[in-house]
Amino acid sequence: MRTRPDVTQLIQLPSGAVEVDEAGYLVDPAQWSRDFAMKVAGDEGLTPNELHWQVIAFMRSYLDQHGIAADARFAIRFLADELGLDKHDAKHALFELFPEGYVKQACKMAGMRQPRAWSTG
Repeated sequence: MRTRPDVTQLIQLPSGAVEVDEAGYLVDPAQWSRDFAMKVAGDEGLTPNELHWQVIAFMRSYLDQHGIAADARFAIRFLADELGLDKHDAKHALFELFPEGYVKQACKMAGMRQPRAWSTG
């Protein structure tokens, strides 16, 4: 369920304050930091490993290059290429990394705005 983007709050991180929406997504993706990602990971019960950080770096790079967040199919393709997997196994790997869903965990951790039209998968 999409939250109201106009309901925001500031959260304090070691690197400074950032503004998040009602669901905890960054209001401005340019405010992203590793501190923010670690806070989200902790809130989501994740312990990021190197592969998490590679996916997050891919997502941040995609945003910088295209001006929009990468949807799950692009992250799946990235994992397939990185790990030498087929599409099915790469999708499985993505959801092992982010078991509560790409939007809920990966997009939030990568500092994307909350997507308006995507599924929660």
